[in-house]
This record gives sequence, C-alpha cells and structure tokens, in this order.
Amino acid sequence: GWRVAVDCVRANELCAGEPSCSSRYRTLRQCLAGRDRNTMLANKECQAALEVLQESPLYHCRCKRGMKKELQCLQIYWSIHLGLAEGEEFYEASPYEPVTSRLSDIFRLASIFSGMDPAATSKSNQCLDAAKACNLNDNCKRLRSAYISTCNRELSAAEPCSRRKCHKALRQFFDRVPSEFSFRLLFCSCKDPACAERRRQTIVPSCSYEDKDKGNCLDVRGACRADHLCRSRLADFHTNCQATFQSLTGCPGDNFQACLGSYVGLIGFDITPNYVDASTSSITISPWCSCKGSGNMEEECEKFLRDFTENPCLRNAIQAFGNGTDINIAPKNPNPAVTALPKAEKSPILLDDVNDSNTAYDTSAISTCSSLQEQGLKPNSSKEQSLCYSEAQLTTDAMPDQKTFMDPKAGSSRHWESRILLLIPILI
Repeated sequence: GWRVAVDCVRANELCAGEPSCSSRYRTLRQCLAGRDRNTMLANKECQAALEVLQESPLYHCRCKRGMKKELQCLQIYWSIHLGLAEGEEFYEASPYEPVTSRLSDIFRLASIFSGMDPAATSKSNQCLDAAKACNLNDNCKRLRSAYISTCNRELSAAEPCSRRKCHKALRQFFDRVPSEFSFRLLFCSCKDPACAERRRQTIVPSCSYEDKDKGNCLDVRGACRADHLCRSRLADFHTNCQATFQSLTGCPGDNFQACLGSYVGLIGFDITPNYVDASTSSITISPWCSCKGSGNMEEECEKFLRDFTENPCLRNAIQAFGNGTDINIAPKNPNPAVTALPKAEKSPILLDDVNDSNTAYDTSAISTCSSLQEQGLKPNSSKEQSLCYSEAQLTTDAMPDQKTFMDPKAGSSRHWESRILLLIPILI
C-alpha cells in the first residue's frame, strides 16, 4: 500500500515510527556496510530485511531537485539503493522525481517574461536577448553577477580563480533561477561564431570547466560517484538523456525538458559539461576529460564520453530549445494577448543596439575592472576607465524608463556604446 512515492526524508520519518521497518532498515544498513552484495544476499537476515523494506516507503522514495533537505534526502536514498545496485552499474536509476513539465511550458513563460514569442526572436541575437531578459529579473541578475564575479576573481598568478567557489556559485544560480531564464542563457540558438562563443562562455569556462590537463573520464566519473549529490545528478542525466531509438526525438519519453534539466544539474561539479567550441553548425558537448590511458577500460570510457559528445537526445533537446520548438507544441502563432502584455519592460536602447557579430572580444577588460575595483585602485587610462564605467553601468539595474546611459563628460551616448561593445559578450 506504499506505492505513492514520498520524498526520502519523509519516508525515513515514517519508517522510524514503525518498529518493524526501523529495525529492518538498521539490519540492512549493517548488511550493506560489508559492501559485498553476494555475501549479503546469501545471508537470510539480510534477505528478510530487504524483502520487508521493498514494501516500505523507503524503497520507493525519491527526492526533488532543489528541495530544502536535498542532500539528506539523497543520502537516505543511496543508503538503500547502493546496496541494491548490481555492483558498479554503468547506468544508475535517478533518485529524483520524474519531470512532468514540457519545454513548451518554458517557452510560454519565457515569452511572458520577456514580452516576445521565442519563435519571433530568431531574427535577433538569442543569446543577447537571454542576457537582457536575465538582467530584467532581480533574482537572475543578482545570482548571475555573483557567479560571474566569483569565477573571474583571480587568486594569484598561478591560480586564476577558486574553482570550488565558482562551482558553488554556479550551482546556486542553476538551482535558484527559474529555467525560463537559465535555459535561455545556456541553450540559445546561434547563427554566428560570436554568439556561439558567448553561449560557450555562459558558465565562465576558464574557471568552471577548463583545467591544465584533461583527466581520464572514468576517473572523473569515479570522483563524481563518490559524492552523493554529483552521483545523483549523473544518474539523473543518464535516466533523462540516454539516447533511445524507441522515440521520435531520441529522448526517453520524448521529454526534452527532463534531459535539459538534468544536463543543467551537472554544472558546478568536476564533471561539468560545456560546449567544446564556438561552432554554429554542429553542437558538441563534453566534460573536460579524455579516454587516454584507459587501458582495458577504454570501451567503457568511450561509451561514457559518447553519452555527451554524440548524444542525439541531448543535441535534439538543445536544438529544439534554440528553435523554440517542442514535440506536440501549440499552434505557431501565439496568443496575441501574451505577446502584447509586457511591452512596458523595454531594456535600455543602448543594449538593444549592440550586436555580437561585430563585437571585438576583450576578455581582459572584465578582469581588469574587477581586480582594479577590488584593490580599490582607480583605472589609469581613459580606455580602462570607460570600460570600468560601462561595467558598473551594465551591472546596475536596467531601468525600463531609462533610454540611454549618458555620461555628462561624454559627447554622446554613441561614444559610450562603441566602448561598451568590448565588454558586452562577457558581461551580459
């Protein structure tokens, strides 16, 4: 009668309140402490405990991503399921509740938030639009500024940033910002390399992704599985993005939303995946690892890596999001009431005029400003000053009623735009 899935924290409470369940749970945990599954299954007491627990709420419990006691919930889940896994399975079942929402729900919300129909924005730069939409939302903007500054903060000449703090800030961003905003930043569609480079830079890869050398993918996977949270996110990714030929889209249950959500769940761990280059023709995603030196595990390693690099479900899901399409999506022309609604929220003209395709990339600009500001120094050259000025401006609130940023000393707002262009790809 326990078939309704409850979260594992609640299931643990229910079990603790029931003497037969709590004693069997204790027994099972002792059985699992030895970790040899065959010995455990040969033991009558362990078998009995397992049989009783399979009828208990603990066996069927799941966790919700971002729930208040997520880590505690996952620890309880694995305390039972690790013992039930057939040794080290290649794919593990996800401890998270299944995702029932669809991408179309996100498109609807995104168009309400930004005042535009995602299909109609294909003419503009979607990655820039995504950044502007994020800047108009306090929560998105605050958490995005937080991870950008954390991931760009240089510790010393040898250590460009604190990877641990950068990962934590990224996890907070993706856990706390609604997917209507975060998915648009990560999965925007690009027609030119400057846009694709901005997309690749979304997670500040120099800190969160790249490393001096690439480790072996199986070591990266092993380290991930040693951590309950990372292990859960990886299992979730395999559950929701494992390419299947039984469906139209290559995704389990044709659910693009579930695959993209579980992909996002991996960002902010050592297994963090990202775009490998700024190509617009083919999207290639990979964790920062290779299969060199896998020895007799080469085949397993390649299989693990291909789940990222050659995964039709993941690629189709990203492309569907970029195109603003979903399986069985509603009619093409959206409800006019929806598109007409938020016209009031115009972002400053300055930002609307900027186009990535003619932007020079100057990644040094952002670090110059932040390091100068941290040391409390004034920028010396006028170029540095204008960049830092524009950085401060861009990270202040984008006010709907303010049309252009004017500096009294600058002749025209145009003069600033040309300078701000340098910064925009990294900042916004």
